[in-house]
Amino acid sequence: MEPTTSRAAWDQAYARVESSLHAAGVADTADLPKLEEVRVRFLGRKGELTELLKSLKDLRLDDKRELGPKAQALKTALEAELAAAKDRLEEASDAQTLNEDAVDLTLPSLRPPRGRLHPLTTTLHSIAAVFQSMGYSWAEGPFIEDEYHNFSALNMPDDHPARDSQDTFYLDGVNRLLRTHTSNVQIRTLENHAAKGKPLRVVCPGRVFRHEQIDATHSAVFHQVEGLVVDRGVGFADLKGHLQASLERLLGAATKTRFRPSYFPFTEPSTEVDVKCFFCPGTGCPSCKHTGWIEILGAGVVNPKVLSCAGWDPEKWTGFAFGFGVERVAMLMHGVRDLRDFYTNDLRFLRQFDEDFV
Repeated sequence: MEPTTSRAAWDQAYARVESSLHAAGVADTADLPKLEEVRVRFLGRKGELTELLKSLKDLRLDDKRELGPKAQALKTALEAELAAAKDRLEEASDAQTLNEDAVDLTLPSLRPPRGRLHPLTTTLHSIAAVFQSMGYSWAEGPFIEDEYHNFSALNMPDDHPARDSQDTFYLDGVNRLLRTHTSNVQIRTLENHAAKGKPLRVVCPGRVFRHEQIDATHSAVFHQVEGLVVDRGVGFADLKGHLQASLERLLGAATKTRFRPSYFPFTEPSTEVDVKCFFCPGTGCPSCKHTGWIEILGAGVVNPKVLSCAGWDPEKWTGFAFGFGVERVAMLMHGVRDLRDFYTNDLRFLRQFDEDFV
């Protein structure tokens, strides 16, 4: 077969490709996309150097043997130059990325989100702490209680409304139930200390359960802090002094209170204690049920029958008891109008009670 391309024409084509390669300046290419353009221009399927290599088949056999290695050497040199330029550009890109994303090791570390105590928990602890500073010890008891310690030992008759299933969560029949107050802890503490013959001063915080309609000031599950003092010669005046002092420490020295006569089977005399509404100037609002006052606790002198039932001699010992509703105290302390807000688990609401909450 006769050659279709002369040696002179091929030499001219080689010179043009070599000149174009020199003009392209592979070693000076500034970024990877431009480098890829150079590679495609010369080594692509229809690249200038690729076409030059294809044209070798149209030369005479002697020319092929002489010029083939020359063209292949040009290709090898170009591939090596492209690879070196690519490595250089990738290294520079990596260095720039590292520089932009560099971490200053002298900066303090980022703190991961941390939980905080719930405002009801902190309020419960605050109430208990006030009474512990007054010499009260801390006592706890079971959530699941028997009828005796929840009702009978507290001088509640069998027909008392609180025993009804509309007010109490019974678990099996009428013997096991979810405690309706932490007074069961007081009874168990009285029983455990009866034989010691020593004065008793105890505070009993915890969760309680009642079958109640949920609204702005009531819940089926809530918290109480109950207190009990048994000593010789203590009475209502001592009770009033303890409660007034504790409320002023919790809610402020300007806290106004009123003691209203009431009735509880386990205390005699009994009282309910109200505080002046924090949300209105006494004119009435939904939070105070338009009375200007908010009921915050019940209290009274321990009924002698309760002392006797627990093994204490009521001729020698007297005492008083009281019970705080933690949710209502928290509402007053933090200016919350609806206790249901405490149970929504809304972080926007909870963050306002701790400036470190993140």
